[in-house]
Amino acid sequence: MGVMDANNYGNVHGGVIMRAVDEAAAVAAVRHSDGPAVTVFMDSMEFREPVKQGDLLTTYAQVNWTGTTSMEVGVRVTAQRLDVDGEIHVATAYLVFVAIDADGRPRPVPQSVPETDEDRRRAGEARIRRETRLHRREAIRELRESPST
Repeated sequence: MGVMDANNYGNVHGGVIMRAVDEAAAVAAVRHSDGPAVTVFMDSMEFREPVKQGDLLTTYAQVNWTGTTSMEVGVRVTAQRLDVDGEIHVATAYLVFVAIDADGRPRPVPQSVPETDEDRRRAGEARIRRETRLHRREAIRELRESPST
C-alpha cells in the first residue's frame, strides 16, 4: 500500500481495501459462473486491524453459496507488515454477485457443492445472511407501505 492509499496517520483508507475486496470477489464470481457477474450487495465488511502504508495486502476469495442466478463470495484480507513475520488478518467481507448474460439479464450459475465441513459451515452461514437480507428488505418495504401513525 502506497502513500496515495493512506490517510495522514499512515492508515490505508477503508475504500481502498473495499475496492480490493470487490475486485477479488468479482474474480471468484466470474470464474465460478464462467462469465460476467456484477456486485449487487455488500453484506458486510469487518475491519479487524488497520492496514498501514507499506503493508503488502493479499485477498482470498471463495464462493460460499449459490442460488439460481446469484452467489455469495467471502473475502479474507491479510497484510504482511515489514516489521512482522507472517500474515495478519485485517478484514473479512461478504458480497453477493449476480451472473449476467450479454444483455445484462440474470443468468443461471452452476450450483456449488460443499465438500468439506468448512465448506458446509460457510454455506450455512451464507444462507443465514441471505435470509437476514430478505427479511430486512421485506420489513423495510412493509414499513414504507404502512400508513403513518
